Amino acid sequence: MNLRDLVYGLYARRVGGRLDHAQVPKHIGVILDGNRRWAKASGGSAVQGHQAGADKISELLGWCSETDVEVVTLWLLSTDNFDRPEAELVPLLRIIENTVRQLAADGRWRVHHVGTLDLLPAQTQLVLKEAEAATSDVEGIIVNVAVGYGGRQEIADAVRSLLLEHSSKGTTFEELAEVVSTDLISEHLYTRGQPDPDLVIRTSGEQRLSGFMLWQSAHSEYYFCEVFWPAFRKVDFLRALRDYAARHRRYGA
Repeated sequence: MNLRDLVYGLYARRVGGRLDHAQVPKHIGVILDGNRRWAKASGGSAVQGHQAGADKISELLGWCSETDVEVVTLWLLSTDNFDRPEAELVPLLRIIENTVRQLAADGRWRVHHVGTLDLLPAQTQLVLKEAEAATSDVEGIIVNVAVGYGGRQEIADAVRSLLLEHSSKGTTFEELAEVVSTDLISEHLYTRGQPDPDLVIRTSGEQRLSGFMLWQSAHSEYYFCEVFWPAFRKVDFLRALRDYAARHRRYGA
């Protein structure tokens, strides 16, 4: 171990040692941004950047486990990403499939897909379904893998699901208008039954949500980190938790 690694390790322990686990967010959403820019800066390809980003996920989940986080949502592929060149999109889907398989095989995480399955290739759909089924009884951290995900699409899907459910029961539009509420819509989101994210982290320095969990993040705290996702370190994660713990959440007040 060189001096730099030693100093970094000591600093990370110092930051982590000051955390009050009672103030740790129960649900963290992460926008894994900057894979391609990291690759470009490193002289690599976009595919290499996506692979490096995928390799970082297991580290993040380990840190979350150490700090008692209960739910983690990882935005791996947005609906907008389908516009990318096929030469990049196809390898990216293979990387995502392998990542989901590894998460399921780990045995510590309960994998849950959030997004629109119909937009994804059949092979990707199958991998996501198998991972959910294989980990449904796992009592560890819930890992939401957002693949083919868009915030506006989620709300549209929730409203569609709500309408279809009540239509099948013979509910009239007038009757539905009387009972529809934010809670009722929430029951039809991809993350129904889960707590809303307390903290949303975005890497790469971009300071916007890009539609990530539009409904659920209404009262979330946001932390924007300058580093690209593949370079995200434990100390960056701990700083985000420390920053979150220092804030006074107002829930719109």
